[in-house]
Amino acid sequence: MDDERRSDRRVGVNLSTRWRGVTGTHEGRIEDLSINGCFVNTKGAVDDGEIVSLLIQLPSGRWLPIRGKVVFHQQLTGFSLSFSILDDKEREVLKQMVSGEG
Repeated sequence: MDDERRSDRRVGVNLSTRWRGVTGTHEGRIEDLSINGCFVNTKGAVDDGEIVSLLIQLPSGRWLPIRGKVVFHQQLTGFSLSFSILDDKEREVLKQMVSGEG
């Protein structure tokens, strides 16, 4: 995702993820995170604009389910995801992660 679209603080992370899109269920790693999106390092295929269901494994071991829209992808490398549908609880967990409290 280019810097013009990034208005929120992003932090480097190394979190396991499982995600499901049009091509099926895949695994990957989240490398950076903000309250509005993330980058998923994965070899699974996606298309720009695709809606993806993501499970993020938090440091506590708990899984956080989130849905988002693919805004950029690079084949065999990964994709940038915009969290398009967040409830208050999901947003609060992400705020804690980004601020270093989670």
